[in-house]
Formats: sequence, structure tokens, C-alpha cells
Amino acid sequence: MLELLEILKYILPSVVVFFTAYYLIKIFLEVEEKKLSLELKMDAKNITIPIRLQAFERFTLYLERINPQNMVMRLQKSTMNNSQFQMLLVSTVRNEFEHNVSQQMYISSASWEAIKNAKEETIKVINIAFGQIEPTGQSIELATKIIELTADDTMSPSDHALELLKKDIRQYF
Repeated sequence: MLELLEILKYILPSVVVFFTAYYLIKIFLEVEEKKLSLELKMDAKNITIPIRLQAFERFTLYLERINPQNMVMRLQKSTMNNSQFQMLLVSTVRNEFEHNVSQQMYISSASWEAIKNAKEETIKVINIAFGQIEPTGQSIELATKIIELTADDTMSPSDHALELLKKDIRQYF
């Protein structure tokens, strides 16, 4: 029995030191892991923020370019008839959209829906205006009709989508 007490006298302090060291090392490693995780998140943010800003810029440009009044002024040529001009306007809206579709992953779902809605509403306005005029007339007729239809709107679909984009971007700054 005396021998067992003698052995315990040496082993017990060793066990206490071992568990204390284990506990301290475990806490240290957990803190280091949290630091590393936070550092990785900060690095990822530094990479994604410029990409998100670029997406917001591209969608802002898209919405400005598909605004019916801006688009009519930019694309109208006197050499086209209404039918050709209508096809040009609709294809421009769709091509611009397809060019920027991959940027949707960097904006909110609400903003993306507003952008899609702006695209569809712009095409709808173009088609409504085209339906109210003679297809073979000069393209200035279609341009005038589109401007007339959109002049009454206080806030176009493009403007609404721009407001949502601005609201989203304010969250980052």
C-alpha cells in the first residue's frame, strides 16, 4: 500500500499538469482558429466588395440604357421604318440584359426582380407604342409614341429598379 501511495505521489501531479496543458493548448488553438476564420472572411470581403460594386455599376448603366426615353434618343435613325426600329429597340433591351445576367449573383433578389421587371415593362411599352402606329411609317413616329407613353409615368420601371439598387448599395457603406 505504501508503494501505491509512493507511485501516486509522482503520477498524480503529472496527470494534473498534463490536463492543464491540454486545456490551455485547446483554448489557444480555438482562439487561433477564430482569428484565422475572421481573417479569411475579411479577405473574402475585400475581394467581393469590388466585384459587387462593379455589378451595381453595370446594372445602373443597363437601367439607364434601357430607359425608353434614353434608348429612343440614342438609337432612332430616320432611315428606319417603325417595324425595324421596334425590332432594334427590343433586341437592344434583350441583348443588354443577356450581357449582364451573370451579375445577378452580386445583388439582392428584390433588385434582380426589379431589373427583370424593368426589362419586361420596357419591352411592353415598346410593343404597345408599336401597336398604336403604322408599321411602315418613319421611325420618328414610334419614338414620339414611346416618349408620349412614358412621359405620363412619374417613376419608370427603370427608375424603380435604380432606387432598389441604391438602397442595396447603401447597406455596404
